[in-house]
Amino acid sequence: MASLLAGKPLMGGLKLQRSAKMAVPAVAVPRVATAAAARVGLKGGLGERPFAPKPVEKKPLAPAPQAASGDAPAPEPKKFLGFEPITWAKILPLGAMFFCILFNYTILRDTKDVLVVTAPGSGAEIIPFLKTWVNLPMAIGFTIMYSALSNRLSSEALFYTCIIPFIAFFGAFAALMYPMRDALHPTEFCQNLLEQMGPRFAGPIAILRNWTFCLFYVMAELWGSVVVSVLFWGFANQITTVEEASQFYPLFGLGANVALIFSGQAVKYFSQVRAGLPPDVDGWGVSLNGLMGMVVIGGLLIIGIYFSLQRLVVPKLKSLREGKKKKNKTKMSVGESFAFLAQSSYIRDMATLVVAYGISINLVEVTWKGKLKAQFPNPNDYSSFMGEFSTATGTVTFTMMILSRWIFKQFGWGVAALITPIMLLITGLLFFTLVLAGDTVKPALAAWGMTPLYAAVLVGAAQNVFSKSSKYSLFDPCKEMAYIPLEDEVKTKGKAAIDVICNPLGKSGGALIQQFMIIGLGSLAASTPYLGAILCVIIVAWINAAASLNKQFTALQEETGMYITGEKPANKSEKKD
Repeated sequence: MASLLAGKPLMGGLKLQRSAKMAVPAVAVPRVATAAAARVGLKGGLGERPFAPKPVEKKPLAPAPQAASGDAPAPEPKKFLGFEPITWAKILPLGAMFFCILFNYTILRDTKDVLVVTAPGSGAEIIPFLKTWVNLPMAIGFTIMYSALSNRLSSEALFYTCIIPFIAFFGAFAALMYPMRDALHPTEFCQNLLEQMGPRFAGPIAILRNWTFCLFYVMAELWGSVVVSVLFWGFANQITTVEEASQFYPLFGLGANVALIFSGQAVKYFSQVRAGLPPDVDGWGVSLNGLMGMVVIGGLLIIGIYFSLQRLVVPKLKSLREGKKKKNKTKMSVGESFAFLAQSSYIRDMATLVVAYGISINLVEVTWKGKLKAQFPNPNDYSSFMGEFSTATGTVTFTMMILSRWIFKQFGWGVAALITPIMLLITGLLFFTLVLAGDTVKPALAAWGMTPLYAAVLVGAAQNVFSKSSKYSLFDPCKEMAYIPLEDEVKTKGKAAIDVICNPLGKSGGALIQQFMIIGLGSLAASTPYLGAILCVIIVAWINAAASLNKQFTALQEETGMYITGEKPANKSEKKD
C-alpha cells in the first residue's frame, strides 16, 4: 500500500515535471513520500524524483526582459554617460577620423581656390566651367569605378584603394607638379587661342592653360564628396545603430569642426611665412609644401584610425551580430539611379534638398570669389584671408553644433531642415543687394572706413560662414536622419542614387547656370541681377521640398516607431503595445 501511495503520485509528478519549465530549482526529497508530501511537490514544483532529469542551466547572453520569480537578476553591463563601452569604442575614433578629414578638406578647399582664381589668365569665371566640364565627369567616373571595385574588393581594401591615391597626389603636387608648372602648362598656345576666340571663352581656355591647378581643384572637390560622403559616412552607417546615430550624428561635427579653426590658422600661418623669406624665393611654393605636408600627415592618421577600428572594434560587432542575416549591398548604375529617383517622392524631396543646396551656395560663392580676387590679387594675401574665413566658419559651426541638439529637441526635424535655406536666402539677397547698389551706399561705407568692394567681400564671407555652419550642424544631420526610418532596400537605393547623381549635379548645376550667363551677357558682373533672382526661385523650391519631406518623415516615424529624439512625442498615442 505504501508503494502504491508513493508510486502513483511520483509517476504523475514525473509527467508534470517533464512538461514544466522548472522556473524554481528542485529540492531533493526522500524516495518514499506520503501522499500529502507528493501533492506539495506537484503543486509547488519542489519535489525532485530520483529518475527525473535535472534541468540544464543556461547562462543568458543578455539580461532577460522578464525574469521568473526566484531567479537572480542578471547584472547590467557597465555604462559610461548612458552608453556601453563598445559604443564609445566606435564613436570616439569616428569623431577623430572626421576631425582629420575636415582638417584636410579645409586646407584643400582654401588652397584650390587660391590656385585657380589667382592663376595667370584665370579668375573666378573659371569655376563654373571647371565644375561642369571637369568635376562632374570625374565624379561620375569615380562612381562607376567605385561600383566595379566594390564587387571585387573587401570593404577594407576598397577604403585603402580609394583614399591612398588622394594622399599620394597631394604630396606629389607640392613636391613635383607645382615646381614644374612652367614646363607643364601650355601658356603660349592658350594665349594665342584666347586672342582668336575672344574673352568670352577665357574660362574654358584657362582650364587648359593651368591644367595642373585645375586637376588639384577637382581632386580637392572629390575629397569632400568621396572621403566624407562615401568612405566615412558609409563606414559610420555600417557600425552604428539607429539609436547611436540619432544621438551622435548631430554632435559628430563638434570635435570635427574644431578642425576648421586649426586648419584655418594653419593656412594663415603658412601664407604669411613668405615675410621672412628672401625676395628670390617663391613664398607661395613654400607655403604649399607646408600645407600639403599637413594634408599627407592627416591622411595617414585617417588610415591608421580606420585600420585600428577594423582590428579592434569591427570583429566584436560582427560577433554580436553574427545571428543576423547580412544583406547584400545594392549597386546602381547612373540610369538606375535616375529611374529610382523618379519613383519615390520621399527620395525626390531629399534629392531636391541636396541639389538646391549645391546650386544656391555656388550662385553666391562664385560671385563672392570674384570680388575676393579683386580685393586680394596676391595669392598669399588671398590665402591668408581664406584662413581667417575658415577659422570663423569653424567657430560659428562649433556654436551651431551645440545649439543643434536643442533645436532638434525643441522644434523637431522640420524647423531644423528649414534653417539652412532661410539663412542662405537672407544673407544671399543682402550680398547681391550690396554688389548691385555699391555706388549708392558708398558715402555711408566711407564713414566706416570701407569701400563697397571690401564691404561686399565681408558680407559675402559672412554669408558663406553662416551658410556652411548651418549646413554642417543642421542640414547634414537632417539629411542623414531622414534615411533612418526607411526600409533597408529603399535606404540603400536612395542613398546610392543621391550619392551618384545629386551631389555632383548640385555642385555643377549652379556652375552651368553661370556659364550661360557669362557667355550670354559677357561677364560675371553683368549676370549678378539675374543670379539673385534665380537664387530666390531655387530656395523657394528647396523650402517646399523640405516641408513636403517633413510630413512624410513624421508619418514614417509614427509608422515605424523610430523617433529621432529617442522617444515618442508626448502628444502622440501609442499604436502598438
